[in-house]
Amino acid sequence: MTSVAPPGRWWSHLYLQVLVAIAAGAALGHFAPDTGAALKPLGDAFIKLVKMIIAPVIFLTLVTGIAGIRDLAEVGRVALKAFVYFLFFSTLALIVGLIVANTVRPGAGLNIDPATLDGGAVDTYTKAAGDSSLTGFLLDIIPTTLVSPFTGGNILQVLLVSILFGVAFVLVGKRAQPVLDLLEQLSAVVFRIVGMLMRLAPIGAFGAIAFTIGEYGIGTLANLGALVATYYLTSLLFVIVVLGIVARIAGFSIFKLIAYLKAELLLVLGTSSSEAALPALITKMEQAGCAKAVVGLVVPTGYSFNLDGTNIYMTLAALFIAQATGVDLTLGEQLLLLGVAMLSSKGAAGVTGAGFITLAATLSIVPSVPVAGMALILGVDRFMSECRSLTNFIGNAVATVVVARWEGQLDKGMLAAALARRSAPYVEADVYPEPSA
Repeated sequence: MTSVAPPGRWWSHLYLQVLVAIAAGAALGHFAPDTGAALKPLGDAFIKLVKMIIAPVIFLTLVTGIAGIRDLAEVGRVALKAFVYFLFFSTLALIVGLIVANTVRPGAGLNIDPATLDGGAVDTYTKAAGDSSLTGFLLDIIPTTLVSPFTGGNILQVLLVSILFGVAFVLVGKRAQPVLDLLEQLSAVVFRIVGMLMRLAPIGAFGAIAFTIGEYGIGTLANLGALVATYYLTSLLFVIVVLGIVARIAGFSIFKLIAYLKAELLLVLGTSSSEAALPALITKMEQAGCAKAVVGLVVPTGYSFNLDGTNIYMTLAALFIAQATGVDLTLGEQLLLLGVAMLSSKGAAGVTGAGFITLAATLSIVPSVPVAGMALILGVDRFMSECRSLTNFIGNAVATVVVARWEGQLDKGMLAAALARRSAPYVEADVYPEPSA
């Protein structure tokens, strides 16, 4: 049972520290761009530290969660409902991007000749995209060895191994209880490490945002302001309207959920990576009353299959490039683009640049839109990456609550108390515990 901690000093709250770090980093990057760009290792180091702990967090959460259910049919139902949810809303996000691009037409009137674009600027991304295929993606889910997922960084491989272990615990029964008890104790240690690492979040956010502003400059936004503004507004409306309606139907407020996750969202904003806050999201969703097995299944799977922000970006950016280069896509070609994007978006984990690589994979299969046109948006993609990550993160949080409620594994009292912050289920000191002396 979680105990209520005494309120700390206002400056000790992590969300405030991250907010101050983002502001300071943006100021440094703007007024001293060379210094800001040189701070990139701070952000990279923090993200690497978090990635280091992601695999153990997913493994321990999912294995102990499935073992606690002891009903394999229930696990299957949770997975099926999660994938139905992912497929529906991912497709809806792609459609929203198409509709907005055709309505606003942010690239119309630019009249850019594709032959004048520097295709070499996007060669790195197109090469990375060319190395992927649906078959390769599916085969890549299977790890080389049982332990290789813990060193390879592939979330879906960790998920597969975790499910196999959890199912095995259920089948073995009481004989596996000593090992399960050990894993429960190990979970306490691992989540204490998560708490220690999260205290470094302000430093990571400071370095990452200073690099972004210092390297690319806020001035680059002016050149493609229509595209960036359209994308941010579309994502905002998707979160408030679409996910807001879903949240209301599920019995909670999207605004209260966003407030509950404000520290994690600021971290995602600062680092442009939703993976930076994945361990904390798992903890917060359990604190909000979602069953451990549901959280363990939905959150990591959603990081590959429920990318609302990435999907909006893909269709919107693809049509922007087509409009800017004077390519008039027919309805059939746009539907083909949507179908390809549905497949290529799967597996685009929430890391910086993944959305751009996935867009390259999509355009390489749809010859109507010149891949070289991606050079048009390369300068502002880093700024759009932040919005992609934020939208993806919120979408996965909503999905976790909805699937838990759908499956009857949501403690509504804990959820209401967590979102209202009026009792024990949400205490920042418990979510990010200070290491004991």
